[in-house]
Amino acid sequence: MKEMNYVYGPVPSRRLGVSLGISPIPKKTCNYSCIYCQLGRTDHMTNTRQMFFTVEEIMDEFDEVLRNNIMFDVVTIVGEGEPTLYLGLGQLITEIQKKTDKPVAVITNGALFYDPDLKAELYHADIVLPTLDAYDEESFKKINRSHGTLHFDQVNDGLKTFSEEYQGQLWIEIMLIADVNDDDESLGKLAKILRTLKYDRVYINTPVRPPAESYVKAINHEKIDHAIDILGGISIDLLSSEGFHSEIEDDYEAIMSIIKRHPMNQFEIEGFLKSRGSGDIDSIFIELNKDNRVVPIEYKGFVTYRLK
Repeated sequence: MKEMNYVYGPVPSRRLGVSLGISPIPKKTCNYSCIYCQLGRTDHMTNTRQMFFTVEEIMDEFDEVLRNNIMFDVVTIVGEGEPTLYLGLGQLITEIQKKTDKPVAVITNGALFYDPDLKAELYHADIVLPTLDAYDEESFKKINRSHGTLHFDQVNDGLKTFSEEYQGQLWIEIMLIADVNDDDESLGKLAKILRTLKYDRVYINTPVRPPAESYVKAINHEKIDHAIDILGGISIDLLSSEGFHSEIEDDYEAIMSIIKRHPMNQFEIEGFLKSRGSGDIDSIFIELNKDNRVVPIEYKGFVTYRLK
């Protein structure tokens, strides 16, 4: 199978099952630079939607996946930054839906929901998964570190309006960070916002992969349970996921294609290599640790590998 630039995986998703990913934007292009982002700090900060790549280029790769009969549960448009910045998003969703009956999901920070054109495009998606981490302008700038043209009230109003109008499944994810937004006052303010929204699910999450900023820490299980008491929903920790997959034959290149968009820890890499029948796992780790394109990061007792 040819090298893929836009389509990747499938990769395991604790919310969505086996997810075939599509990245319609250049690496680290976003209108946020969240302190917890597993991809690191945003390199290309923008709030302007652009046609970064043609829909035809992306669909050519999707057609290749279908020809190879690769199994997946859902097509997830997520990217290496904020996928709603892709100006061809609506067309991409509808073109995918012409080719498969599997649901199409969009994982987004929700920042652009105030844009009526974007909302109209997202209405075609089967599932939309926006994040909600902040509850006022101060927490918004502290956690999400948004583009200068974005403000909390604008983003929050957009999410509220979208939740009222959208006919698909709306799954909200709240990322809780120790000593940042996990205290009772913050949780109470988040709960107040949730009461203004129409949604199908709430997921409570905490950073499990190395974050952009070293001071970001995960909350413990007791705190998660306490947050669920206040916010409702379910902890993502309680969900299970299947393994990683790649059609790339070379083991090392297969790993590189995955960590380009989805960081993997050493146990995930080892499990992935064993599932492929790889006989020389140690040498692959040696190569990963020497590769100057790769950043190994120790976090929560694991070594996680991601691209620079």
